[in-house]
Amino acid sequence: MSQNIDASFRDADSNGGTDAYPTRLSAGEPQLLDRPDPTVWGAAADGPLGSDEVAAHAGNGYTILEELITPAEVQGYWQELVRLSSDSGLKSDERVVTEKSSGEVRSIFEVHRISELIDRLARDERILDRARQILGSEVYLHQSRVNYMPGFRGNGFYWHSDFETWHAEDGMPRPRAVSCSIALTDNYPYNGGLMVMPGSHRTFVQCLGETPDDHYKASLKEQEVGVPREDDITKLAASCGIDQFTGPAGSALFFDSNIMHGSGNNITPYPRSNIFLVFNSVENAPVEPFAASSPRPSFIGARDTAPLSR
Repeated sequence: MSQNIDASFRDADSNGGTDAYPTRLSAGEPQLLDRPDPTVWGAAADGPLGSDEVAAHAGNGYTILEELITPAEVQGYWQELVRLSSDSGLKSDERVVTEKSSGEVRSIFEVHRISELIDRLARDERILDRARQILGSEVYLHQSRVNYMPGFRGNGFYWHSDFETWHAEDGMPRPRAVSCSIALTDNYPYNGGLMVMPGSHRTFVQCLGETPDDHYKASLKEQEVGVPREDDITKLAASCGIDQFTGPAGSALFFDSNIMHGSGNNITPYPRSNIFLVFNSVENAPVEPFAASSPRPSFIGARDTAPLSR
């Protein structure tokens, strides 16, 4: 694939070199760091995104595609989510995360290894070819999950950058990863839809606080370490603004690993569920964590970087 990148970024970083994205500071003042890496590593000729779409993704850090999957497919995946959440055999599986207060299923991780249907979706050319194009290489699944946000009592996620966590706790060297969120329910402005700050992916926000051991056990329900300060969120919002992912079921959001995003609680009667796939470049394989004593379990941050194929 074509790669419109500086030669200095062709090789994956390692812990032996200089960390371009230091975070989880034990002391000092967190900084807003300019990102040295590109957002789009491929070119328009490498995949289904046209030149205008590639430029827009590079500038905004995200792309929304309505009706990426058909209504019939949406129904099939929705039934699969119902089946998974009702599977008594999964109740004690550590890949299943429940709501802190209600005990209802919040997320199921490594879902492509549990569901053949979702495994095939991750390899679908409509999704895989766009991920390869954006990252300019073969890709593997760093993380997969399904998210359930029920009506009335669905809890959101505070503002954060995924890459900050994947760098600090998984050892992902650079933000050469892209996430795809596929809506299985209609996303309204009022049922906890994902909010993003366009252009914020060009800034890496350092965070304070050392990573506790086994931090993932608490952070998957409510993250307290690895979240930006309110002052820094305010600065980014002032310069970037806030957009929201809305649209009918079957729509998809591709967004950069470093974009600042979050979601509010859902107090409406309308549930919001999605399939979430994280693609990382095979040239950006995880090393040892940059700010944790050991990597998170592989069902959260995969360390098997075998390329996905259709």
